Amino acid sequence: MRKIIMMNRVSIDGYFASLNEATFGMDWFVQDPEVDKFLHSDGRSDSKTLLLGEITYVGFERAWVPMLTDPNTPPPLKAVAEELTNMKKVVFSTKLKESDWANTEFHDGNLVEVVKKLKNHDDNEGILIMGSGTIVQQLANAGLIDEYMFIMTPVVAGKGKPLFKDVEQFSLKLLETKSFDSGNVVLRYETVKKEQ
Repeated sequence: MRKIIMMNRVSIDGYFASLNEATFGMDWFVQDPEVDKFLHSDGRSDSKTLLLGEITYVGFERAWVPMLTDPNTPPPLKAVAEELTNMKKVVFSTKLKESDWANTEFHDGNLVEVVKKLKNHDDNEGILIMGSGTIVQQLANAGLIDEYMFIMTPVVAGKGKPLFKDVEQFSLKLLETKSFDSGNVVLRYETVKKEQ
């Protein structure tokens, strides 16, 4: 069975994005190449499939696709753009139906059923969720997320989009922590499965 990993930057007060649509909610993020390097070491975030909601997908497409052909794109960013392009992108949207971005498929509903089918493959390829708060919330309530990786950003956002809005209580077991000079802290947890 495939493992689903949620990876999101979060503010100290629990928001995963600001309300600023122009920046796709990323204006308070404290970027740090050392964090990115750490996340890609030892396969922590190596996944072949990416689950995205509509807003996150549109932001990713606008940000990353142009970098594929822009000669001025720095090599590390171009590498990320290529990695995202090569991943299978499973997008949940009632509005979007098609895209020119390679390896993208759309679903207009049945999130839990689609994700259960994805999980039930015999391979060990991970499934990653980034951004996509409503997807995180629904899959958390369905008990389908296996790991949570938080990049805790040294900011009290004050307002924004809460990551766990309307999510029922569940427990986590700490797997790993790593702090950085930038003030970012990576926290990795696995979900404690409820006994049947």
